[in-house]
Amino acid sequence: MAKLGKLNKYGQEGQKIILEFEQGRAQIEVLTPYIVNVFYDPEKERVPSKAIEGSKSVSVNLALEEKKDGLWIHTGQVSVRVCDDFYVDFFDKDGREVCLDYRGERRPLERVSSSLLEQEGHSAAASVQQCKIQAVKQLKPSLHFYGLGDKTGFLDKRHYDYEMWNTDNPAPQVDCFKALYKSIPFFMALDDTHVYGLFFDNTFKGYFNMGQESEEYYWFGAEGGSLDYYYIAGDSMPEVLSGYTYLTGTAPLPQKWTLGYHQCRWGYVTQEDVEEIARNMRENDIPCDVIHFDIDYMQDYKVFTWNQERYHNDPDSFLDRLFRDGFKTVVINDPGVKQEEGYPIYDEGVKEGYFAKTPEGEVYINAVWPGAAAFPDFGNPKVRRWWGRNQKFLLDRGVRGIWNDMNEPASFNGPLPQDVVFMDGDRESTHGELHNVYGHFMAKAAYEGLKEFDGRRPFVITRACYAGSQKYSTAWTGDNCSIWAHLQMAIPQLCNLGLSGMPFVGTDIGGFGADTTPELLARWVQVGCFSPLFRNHSALGTRKQEPWQFGKEVLDIYRKYVKLRYRLIPYFYDLFYEEERTGAPIMRPLVFQYEKDRTARTCNDEFLVGGNILVAPVVQPGTDKKMVYLPEGVWYDYWTGARLTGPAWFVKDAPLDTCPVYVKGGSIIPVMEPQSYVGEKPLEELMLEVYPGEGSYDHYLDNGEDFAYREGKYHQYHFEVTEEGHVTGEVVHAGYGEPYKRILVCRRGGRGPEGAPWEELAAGCF
Repeated sequence: MAKLGKLNKYGQEGQKIILEFEQGRAQIEVLTPYIVNVFYDPEKERVPSKAIEGSKSVSVNLALEEKKDGLWIHTGQVSVRVCDDFYVDFFDKDGREVCLDYRGERRPLERVSSSLLEQEGHSAAASVQQCKIQAVKQLKPSLHFYGLGDKTGFLDKRHYDYEMWNTDNPAPQVDCFKALYKSIPFFMALDDTHVYGLFFDNTFKGYFNMGQESEEYYWFGAEGGSLDYYYIAGDSMPEVLSGYTYLTGTAPLPQKWTLGYHQCRWGYVTQEDVEEIARNMRENDIPCDVIHFDIDYMQDYKVFTWNQERYHNDPDSFLDRLFRDGFKTVVINDPGVKQEEGYPIYDEGVKEGYFAKTPEGEVYINAVWPGAAAFPDFGNPKVRRWWGRNQKFLLDRGVRGIWNDMNEPASFNGPLPQDVVFMDGDRESTHGELHNVYGHFMAKAAYEGLKEFDGRRPFVITRACYAGSQKYSTAWTGDNCSIWAHLQMAIPQLCNLGLSGMPFVGTDIGGFGADTTPELLARWVQVGCFSPLFRNHSALGTRKQEPWQFGKEVLDIYRKYVKLRYRLIPYFYDLFYEEERTGAPIMRPLVFQYEKDRTARTCNDEFLVGGNILVAPVVQPGTDKKMVYLPEGVWYDYWTGARLTGPAWFVKDAPLDTCPVYVKGGSIIPVMEPQSYVGEKPLEELMLEVYPGEGSYDHYLDNGEDFAYREGKYHQYHFEVTEEGHVTGEVVHAGYGEPYKRILVCRRGGRGPEGAPWEELAAGCF
C-alpha cells in the first residue's frame, strides 16, 4: 500500500470521495451499495478499464462520518474506513470487520541464507521483486481463496503465490507454475462469517501472494499502472460473483450446437483426414457437432488463407458437405501475420500502420508458425475492426467458429520486449502494459466481426484472456498433457475459471501432449462430458486419441458419455440462460453451493453441474472404487436410483464404465433423446426427469442460434415438484413461435435405474 501520510482533507463529488493526503491524492468511489472502488496512481493518470465497459454506478445514498480512527463511508451494505497512509478497511453493514489492510511491513521469504546476502551486499527484502503498486491485507486463520482464473494446483489458493502474465510455457503444467495463458486478477475470499471479492483491475505484470509469504497477511500488486481494485460484498459466493460479473459482464447465451461434442487434432492435414474423422464419427455412432481445423488448413500458416491443394481447390464445397452431414467447422486463427510482400494481409497492415512497432517506429518482427511475422496492434480499435472484417473470408467458406491461439502473444524468437509499442485506444502504450489484454482484444475483434457478418451468436475460443473476456469468448486451458495429474487438475482448474467469471471452458480431453492410455481417455471423457466446452484435442506426433483408437471397451464407454452429454443439452442450455443473467458458472465447486460446509471448501475431485447434478469422477489409475462426499440433503444415484442422505462419505463401486453421478432431491432435469448432432431432429417434446423432493425449475426455449431472444422471442416454463414427485407447471413467458407440442415426465429416484414410465403432463398443468 502506498504510504501517503496524513489525511488532510476530503471532498465528495457525487459518489466519489476525493482524498487529499500529505503525499498524494487518492479516491474511493461507491458504484453500488455492495461494490466500492479504491484508486490511487502516483502519476495521476487513470486509463480506461479493459474489463469494465460502460458506467456501472447506480444511485447510492452515502453517509460520511469523521471519527478519531478515520473517515467512514457508509453505503447501507458496506462501511469503508479510510485512515492515514491510505489504509482502507471494509466492514459489513453491522460494523463487523471483513477485509482490513495490514499495518505492518511485508517480510519477503528468505530464499537464500542471510549471511550470503550480507556478503554480497544485499538484504532479504532487496532480493525479491518489489512492486510499484501493492495492497497488503490482513489474513484471517480460516480464510480460503478461490478464483484467480486459469491457475494450476488445487481449488483453495491459500498458501500459494501467482503471477498475472499470460504465458505459453511448453513444460508440463504442475502445481508450482506461477502463470498460464490467462490473467484474471479476481478472487473470492471465504471464512466462517463472511465472503467477499477483490478485483485488481491492472493489466501490467501482477503478483498475488495468498498467504504464502506470511500467515498474517496476503498481498497483490503490479509492476506498473494504478492501484485500482474493487471490493465486492455479498451474503454468499453467488452474490459476490454476480457483483463481479455485473462489473465485467456475463457470457452471452451460446448457439446450442456449441454445447455438443467437438473433435480436434493438430494433424488433420488434408481433406481426406477430415473426411475419415467425420465418417468414423457417424459409423461408430458417436454424436458430434464440430470438427476443428488446426494450423495445417492454412497456406503456409498464413492467416485468412486456405490451402487449396490439400482441399482439392474447392474447400467451400467440402465444408458444405460436412455441414449437410451435421458437422460445423471451427478453424484456428493465430495473430502472427507472415512477413511477406505480396501477401495482402501483411501489405495492408504495413500500409495502414496496423502492426506493433519498435520504439524506433519500425514494424516489430518476431517468429511464429509462418516464420518471420508481424503482430496486429489489437489495442487500436481500427485494427480490431480490420481484423474483424477479415473473418468474412472464413465465413464465406462456411466456417462457423473461430479458435484464437498463440495470442498471449506467443513467439519463437524470445518474448516480445516490454517496450514494443502498442496503442491503447488513441494513447500510445507498450507491450508491458497491454500484454495481458492482447488475447482479450483479439477475441473481441473476432467476436464483433462474426456478429457483424454472420448475425448469429458468435462462437470464439481463446487461449489467452483477461477479466471480461467472457463477453466475447469461450476458452480452453491450453496445452495440457496426457497424464493423470492433468485430469486431476482439470476439476479445480475449470471450477476456478468459472468462479472467475469464465463459464464456457474446458480442457483437451485425453490430453494434448504425450500419449494417452485407454484407461485415461475413458476416465477423461467422464469429466469432459460434464464440462461446458466438450472437446477432444491432441498434438501432432502423439498417439491418436479419437474414440475408436483403443478398442471396443473404450469406444463403448466413450459413446455412453457423449450420448449422456447430448441427453443433458437442454439442462446445459438452461444453465447458460441462467448464467447470462446472474453470472453463476455452469461447472461449480461444491463450495459455491455449500459454503458453510467445511469439507466442500477444499473438495478437489468432485463438482456440480448447475445446482442439481453432482459428479464424483474417478481420477486415479487402476481404481474401480470412489470415495464420494455428498453435502447436506437428499441425493439420488443417477445410475441406480438409490436414495442417499448427506452430509456423508461413502465408497461407491466405479468400474471403468462408471462415473459416479448424483442428483439432488427436488430436481427437475430436462433431457432429450440423443441425436447425431444438435438439430438433427426437431425438438417437439420436452422430457423431464423428476427426483422427489420439494423444488422448482425454470426451463428456457428459443431457436438456439441468433439474438432474437433478447427481443423476447423465447418461451420460459416454470415447474414445481413435490416430495412425492408430482409436477405442475406453467408458461411464464410465451414469445417463441415453436413451443413444445407436449411435455413428458419420468419420476426417477428410489424407483430403480429406469424410473417410472414416461407420462404426459396434462396441458392444463402448464
